[in-house]
Parts: sequence; structure tokens; C-alpha cells
Amino acid sequence: MSNFKKLFGDTKPVIAMVHLNALPGSPLYDQEGGVEAIVEAARKDLKALQDADVDAVMFGNENDRPYELKVDTASTATMAYVIGCLRSEIEKPFGVNVLWDPMSSVALAAAVGASFLREILTGTYASDMGPWTPNAGEAMRYRNRLGRPDIAMLNNVSAEFAYSLDRRELSERARSAVFSSIPDAVLVSGAITGEAANISDLEAVKRVLPTTPVLANTGVKHETVADVLKVADGCIVGSSFKVDGHTWNPVDPARAAEFMQIAKRVRKA
Repeated sequence: MSNFKKLFGDTKPVIAMVHLNALPGSPLYDQEGGVEAIVEAARKDLKALQDADVDAVMFGNENDRPYELKVDTASTATMAYVIGCLRSEIEKPFGVNVLWDPMSSVALAAAVGASFLREILTGTYASDMGPWTPNAGEAMRYRNRLGRPDIAMLNNVSAEFAYSLDRRELSERARSAVFSSIPDAVLVSGAITGEAANISDLEAVKRVLPTTPVLANTGVKHETVADVLKVADGCIVGSSFKVDGHTWNPVDPARAAEFMQIAKRVRKA
């Protein structure tokens, strides 16, 4: 049984994003507010999401634009500090994602006791950040060397902000990645953060991976979550929980609660 299934069973989890404010060194960092402002904003979002009864949370550095394929050590260290400040308040299973750096994501997950991580682990891409060639073997061996083989590896097989140079169909790339790189779950994304994955892509990937968890990674909305969860084994949600549905806004408690009510009705049915 995969680490993902051990963690979530067959619940079709809704994993909610805690998008950290820009970290030190990145162009959008708020020097006046400092790191403590990052902690306080994350604390408010975490509380709102847990009050809405999401199934899990994931801490990510989406605001660290322009993105990097190998992040500064300070970024990972600051994320560890922020999560450490909130650790006693985290009531749900939690994961991490250091964009777009699998090794830093593994290191962070191991350091803070995360249950899962999300990253691009396989494939070859032309991207906004330049040539993109992740190494699943390196990342998973690093996870095990750090004594955390239990960390669930969520492999996004359709990278945002990028074009796959592997011209096989997405479903074939996903099937191959599961065979060669043994992720715990496969994620299907839209073109950029907040944009929906095509239902047809989810259907095609799920069709060839009937026993592997397949999740919608981006763009799931209140009006689409019912259709998504009929196909996918869960979803990762960020923008739809935010004020006005805008990625860079804080979490709106009412929107989050309404989304979870819809998701729960769908799962129950």
C-alpha cells in the first residue's frame, strides 16, 4: 500500500494550500513586515482552513516569484522556521512544496515532520525557469537516507509554466512514471497556478492508473469539485479558498467552509 493510501485511505481528500508570503531574498519579500509577518499570515490561513475541516494542508512558497529550479538555502530554512512556529497548531496531516526543487522539498519535509510532499519528479520540460530535468531517483533516495521513507511523494506529471519535451500522451507519461519512479500519487495540473486541469486529462490518466491515486492539482472550484471528484481520487486547492478566488489573497473562511460542504456531499453520495 502506498504512503498516500496509508495516510488518506479512500477518502478522496481535499488538500488545502497555505501559500506563504514571499520569503527573504525573493523580489516580493516584505522587508518591513519581516519573517514574523509571514508567520502571522500563515497562522490565519491555517486556522481558517482547519476550521473549514479540510482533510490536510500543504505549505508552499507560491509567492517566491520568479520561481527557481534550485532554491536558495534561506528559502528552505525560512519555510522550516515558519512551519516550526505553527507546528503545535497544525491539527491535520500536512505536507510541503518548495517550488520547484525536489531535493529542498524532501529536506524540508524530513525536517518538519511532514507526511507528504508535492513536486515535479519526472519528465523533461522547456519552462519559464529554463530547461527542467527533475530526478525522481535522486529525490527518493535522499528521502530514505534522511530516515523518512514514509513521506508520501506526490508527483505532478503535467508541470505548470512549462511544455513537456516528451511528446508521449500525458496518460502514457503518467503510466510510465508510476512504473519507473514509484510515486505514491500522481497529480494532473492546468497550465499555471489556479487554472484547471482538463477533465479529459484526469479521465485519461485515471483510466491507465486504476490502482494509483490520481489527484487534480490546480484550478478546482466550487462549481467543478463535484465533477472532479467523480473522476479523481482527491484534489489540491489553493485559489478557490481565497478572498474573491484570487491566488494571492488570504483564505476566506466562508468560501473554504462552503467548498468543503460541497466536497463532503459529493464524497458521501
